[in-house]
Amino acid sequence: MSTAHYSSVRDAVQGLKERGFTDNLELAGNVLRAVGSERSYTATELTIIEHHRFEGASDPDDMAVVYGILAGDGARGIVVDAYGVYADPRLSEFLKNVKIREEQ
Repeated sequence: MSTAHYSSVRDAVQGLKERGFTDNLELAGNVLRAVGSERSYTATELTIIEHHRFEGASDPDDMAVVYGILAGDGARGIVVDAYGVYADPRLSEFLKNVKIREEQ
């Protein structure tokens, strides 16, 4: 995980955006698609650079994992998935196939 510490999902997303993770990524079939763009990526084209897990101790809406992802073409994006029972099983399965290279 990154050395950056965030107190909420919103703070993590904002912090990642400020550090160049500007694409919002969403699962579309068997690829992650950059919202508002024609770009899409298979799991083998992506690397998880950092992730931040929020367990919702103070706010149940914050039960999520925020991922900072690097694509093979240099694009950087963000994926947010619910944590626990509300996680998207299709997204979780997709992310299992993405390389992990956490930056320090």
